[in-house]
Amino acid sequence: MKAYIFPGQGSQFKGMGFDLYQSSDSAKVLFEKANEILGFEITKIMFEGTDEELKQTNVTQPAIFIHSVILAKINPVFSPNMVAGHSLGEFSALVAAGALSFEDGLSLVAKRADAMQKACQIRPSTMAAILGLPDSVIEEVCAGITDEIVVPANYNCPGQVVISGTVEGVEKACELLKAAGAKRALILPVGGAFHSPLMEPAREELASAIHAAQFEPPICPVYQNVNAKPATEVSVIKDNLISQLTAPVRWTQSVEQMVADGADTFIECGPGKVLQGLVKKIASQVELQSI
Repeated sequence: MKAYIFPGQGSQFKGMGFDLYQSSDSAKVLFEKANEILGFEITKIMFEGTDEELKQTNVTQPAIFIHSVILAKINPVFSPNMVAGHSLGEFSALVAAGALSFEDGLSLVAKRADAMQKACQIRPSTMAAILGLPDSVIEEVCAGITDEIVVPANYNCPGQVVISGTVEGVEKACELLKAAGAKRALILPVGGAFHSPLMEPAREELASAIHAAQFEPPICPVYQNVNAKPATEVSVIKDNLISQLTAPVRWTQSVEQMVADGADTFIECGPGKVLQGLVKKIASQVELQSI
């Protein structure tokens, strides 16, 4: 069974999507439509922008979404048995699976990026990658810090968890996790504490936009970040999508569940090969591809 997976923030690169724009008329139409929806020429930044410009949240998130969705839409053999996306990638997965239109998906992604950017400015916050410790140790250390906010945010693969919270909370957790035997505790160059309670203002802002958007039942189950379970019911998909902003991305558990449900081929749909690397560490027996 084929599982199509869609990457999140961090997979962007200079010149992304330019080859698609040049080689496919239907891709070109969608790129131009994206410029129209966003109200600025995102294609110019994607094709010619600097790494610095591409790193801005309000550019990165739509750019990765646009690239990923166009790859799925112009692929003549796109026929998933199941889909999943990492954080932002969940929106790409939902559009690829027909639960949302390209237009509505992109509008929601733009609103999400904007709301997250605003939430980041309220309180200094950050994220850190913790390598080489069991999930349970990381959960315990984070739970033990009560005077600051710090939580597990991304369960990426066994031995790789990203934590998220206030600057002081993350720094304190890094010290304690190093003392507990972490191979590395590396503060990430991000603008805020994604997938933590500090994203509550963004969650509230996005909730009304998600409720207002037109969703349809997807063509296959969508394994969602918040609980790593397959969803096909519109009301469940919406609720999980709203919860996603303040809840951890359970990527390890999602891949394990997809494998348990019969996935033997994982196809990464989007810029880069980050997810293939993670899947290999979670389920080494599966076949990996990208489009």
